[in-house]
Amino acid sequence: MNKANTPTAGATAGLVTATCPANTRLLGGGARTTPGNTGSFKTIASFPTFNNSAHSYGAKAAADGETNPDSWTAVGWDSGANSANHTYAYAICAGSGINAGGATVKVRHTEVSGPTTGSTGQTATVGCGQGDGKLVSGGAAISGGGVTSTNFTGPGSGGDHLNGGFPSTSGGAAVGDGTTTAAYWTASAHTGGQSSPGTYTDAWALCADDGV
Repeated sequence: MNKANTPTAGATAGLVTATCPANTRLLGGGARTTPGNTGSFKTIASFPTFNNSAHSYGAKAAADGETNPDSWTAVGWDSGANSANHTYAYAICAGSGINAGGATVKVRHTEVSGPTTGSTGQTATVGCGQGDGKLVSGGAAISGGGVTSTNFTGPGSGGDHLNGGFPSTSGGAAVGDGTTTAAYWTASAHTGGQSSPGTYTDAWALCADDGV
């Protein structure tokens, strides 16, 4: 886990990255923002990445087809200024007593335009392809786009937020409790009450192949 006192300015992306220890394998991650009594403070992104210069040490997300990311980035977003804001990133790592050396984790990513109109939603769905292995987790973001090629930027409006990131069918429907065949991950994003030009929805799937 890693945390940072960010963002403290309104409509500014507050990034923090957690990295797995050496000789372990990233299997997933999560995000959290505090304090919970700030009505406009929320998480807008939670995604796999790499702790290296090519990915700006977590500011650029892992791209479609990349393998074995080692870090997880969380992004907090607030429409106003608040010096008490903290954003937390969590990396879930297979290691300690688990031999993950033979496993390959492949990233699948998609980016969809929108939502750009006030009080509307957008979804993005991506899945594990043939030969990728099994879905183990996923990530989601509402962003300014181009998150795998440029440093993360926030969406077009301070009220934009994520409604969720979850395992799903290929059509984006959430799977039920006990499902063992989920192969897709869906991100659900929503604008606030104002228009949000240049906004995108991103989804990531992490697919693990143990070579067996």
